[in-house]
Amino acid sequence: MDRPLEGLTVIEMAGLGPVPFACYLLAGLGARVTRIEASGRAAVFLPLDPKTNPDAMMRDRRQIDLKTDDGRETAIDLIARADVLIEGYRPGVMERLGLGPDDMLQSNPRLVYARMTGYGQDGPMAQRAGHDLNYIALSGVLSMIGHKGDRPTPPLNLIGDYGGGSMVVIMGILAALFSRQTTGRGQIIDAAMVEGAAMLATPIFSFMASGLWHGDRRGANLLDSGCPFYDTYETADGGHMAVAPLEPQFFAILVETLGLDGTWTDRQYDQTDWEELRAVLVATFRRKTRDEWTRIFADCDACVTPVLTPQEATLHAHNTARGSFCDVDGQKMPQIAPRFGVRPKDR
Repeated sequence: MDRPLEGLTVIEMAGLGPVPFACYLLAGLGARVTRIEASGRAAVFLPLDPKTNPDAMMRDRRQIDLKTDDGRETAIDLIARADVLIEGYRPGVMERLGLGPDDMLQSNPRLVYARMTGYGQDGPMAQRAGHDLNYIALSGVLSMIGHKGDRPTPPLNLIGDYGGGSMVVIMGILAALFSRQTTGRGQIIDAAMVEGAAMLATPIFSFMASGLWHGDRRGANLLDSGCPFYDTYETADGGHMAVAPLEPQFFAILVETLGLDGTWTDRQYDQTDWEELRAVLVATFRRKTRDEWTRIFADCDACVTPVLTPQEATLHAHNTARGSFCDVDGQKMPQIAPRFGVRPKDR
């Protein structure tokens, strides 16, 4: 039951970022992914030596020269027998290779043809090059990330590439597969990372519409470091603690555990006091090391946790107890989520 996509066949047109990650997740859930790499085309961002630095996200790599008749015929044969095709090229590239959706769906009407781009299949910027940072900038999301008075901060490439890209295209694929059960026909999916990133920010857009969020002021809102009880604080040893007791009952535990003036519990949401509270929290957390604070908050609901490095996260007691990380081709990687199990009546 932990591989619910067993039997699903996926063709991945080799590319960068969100497409290989989406296929890695599909493969982790049981799908058989065949990766077609066009000979002579760079398929990785960094010059990795597969012998000394294997890429744990690659599955069933297969070199095919799509510029030859034999190569195209091989690709067409694979696609004709597949459930899903995922490609991340600029609009028109697959058509020029003779592998466009019109041709492929004619030979395989049940095919789910997923197209992942930054700006979408049409529009004035459809042919423009870009990366995660460009897409989340255009979506309006990047402008909201960063501290007050500072420039926008790149949030790795998690929002555009993987949240608004990989996860959105997977959602589209699974929806299309569900629809196929009824209609017997596949779909063409146009997944644009600009739109996916914007969609992830729907709650924030809703807050702005309600007047609860200042969209033109970075670092001045509840969840963007503007609030002193939703931020990180440096400890005596240069580490950091994440502090997030948004609800009054959890904030009260924070105040008690830190030994602060009890009147703070009545002033939690008085924004005129936030800068004073921030100064108090800064001074307080600098008195002890990160590990000391971790032990102090280990068994209470103050919503305070240490900020771990990726290496530390793989060794954390909770993560090891659940097996949240695993070894893949000699590399420590997060487990595929979510988990699947048998229903109670099946036990």
